[in-house]
Amino acid sequence: MQQGGMGLGAIGLSQLLSSAGYAVDADKTAPTAGRATRGPLAARATHFPGKAKRVIHFFLNGGPSHVDTFDHKPMLAKYAGQPVHQNLTTERKTGAAMPSPFTFKPYGESGIEVSDIFAKTAEHIDDIAVIRSMYAQVPNHEPSLMLMNCGDSAQARPSVGSWVLYGMGSENENLPGFISMCPGGLPIKDTENWQSAFLPGAYQGTYIDSRHETLGRMIENIEHPHISHDSQRRQLDLLNRWNARHRDALRDERLDARIHSYELAFRMQGEASEAFDLSDEPEALRDLYGRGVHGRQTLIARRLLERGVRYVQLWHGAGQPWDNHDQIETNHRRLAGELDPAIGALLTDLKQRGMLEDTLVVWGGEFGRTPTVELGGDGQSKAGRDHNHYGFSVWMAGGGIKGGTVYGATDEFGFRAEENPTSVHDLHATMLHLLGFDHERLTFRYAGRDFRLTDVHGRVIREIVA
Repeated sequence: MQQGGMGLGAIGLSQLLSSAGYAVDADKTAPTAGRATRGPLAARATHFPGKAKRVIHFFLNGGPSHVDTFDHKPMLAKYAGQPVHQNLTTERKTGAAMPSPFTFKPYGESGIEVSDIFAKTAEHIDDIAVIRSMYAQVPNHEPSLMLMNCGDSAQARPSVGSWVLYGMGSENENLPGFISMCPGGLPIKDTENWQSAFLPGAYQGTYIDSRHETLGRMIENIEHPHISHDSQRRQLDLLNRWNARHRDALRDERLDARIHSYELAFRMQGEASEAFDLSDEPEALRDLYGRGVHGRQTLIARRLLERGVRYVQLWHGAGQPWDNHDQIETNHRRLAGELDPAIGALLTDLKQRGMLEDTLVVWGGEFGRTPTVELGGDGQSKAGRDHNHYGFSVWMAGGGIKGGTVYGATDEFGFRAEENPTSVHDLHATMLHLLGFDHERLTFRYAGRDFRLTDVHGRVIREIVA
């Protein structure tokens, strides 16, 4: 079948066998099992049974302030307006201690304190593990974005979603396995945050411009304006025969990804229309999520997860980021107001559907912000905070997480991670563990070396695993 008819018989057969559940490799536990016979996105067994089957990642672009959200620091109020010396360099000049302008109070049986700007999220704090001791490598946006999303701050590497898709495959052959929704998009230099890099192209994230409401605007070229579905099928069959001939002559596996992408794009025309259509959702539920862009994209994300999409990343703050160097009270309250209702609704919705237990929800940005106020060129307060990569917060819920827990801590003012400092590699190792992977074994050979998401680092944070 592989040699006859330029291998098209094997391609067709593998699709049929995959759909029917056949073609099982001897090593059922290897993440690469079946890759040659079942297509690049076929669902595969993990190293061990994982608690989570899918991931939804809320990424707050720009760096939300940990001391204004999930890391209450009463000492900032006690020493308000007084200089605090930490011997830590910052990008811009900062001054005295700046107390949070928001109110913190304990929530749930766990009594974890959360800012009032995330009150809806806080209602689910007993399902959430807050990591208060995260740290990054540099205080600059672009390298820290890459570190959080791709595991390396210097070189473009495969994104977390691409690694997850490479290891697990997808449960729906008619939709991309990794989707990144980012209203308005990012600058070209930042799009590596959902790329597959040296992994095969089939594992790259599919970008959705979720600021639009119609499918044709959200997904570019999803609908053909001129020819029928049957005509497209005939065109694609001819193109696949040419591509298969070209692939066999060059022995280049990248052409398999190209063939697959054409097939996926064709099949998406039917299923994507249904998945992105919210008209069959109850009006009350749509109101709960919120009628704005971020409520809408979060509800779409839940529908995608239901349909077997493996990894959905929801960007927030692409156009107006959380990078609030001035007027943090006004800006953080506005930004949180756009996102908090949608997160609260999602956690409620997933729980009611029985999906939270096997869906890993991740929240955070690329770093935090300084406890001290940022100063302008004239030395006056800007009522905002500078970048702080020395210590910040991320939280996770569902998917095997021990809810109602706090891991690690920053110092009494919130400058630096002091108790159980947690690297981004530790976070990624924990995410992969919850999905059923040993992060040291999920590798891909490239340029003569076995690469992995966590490079040569990473420790599973077992204290937050249920």
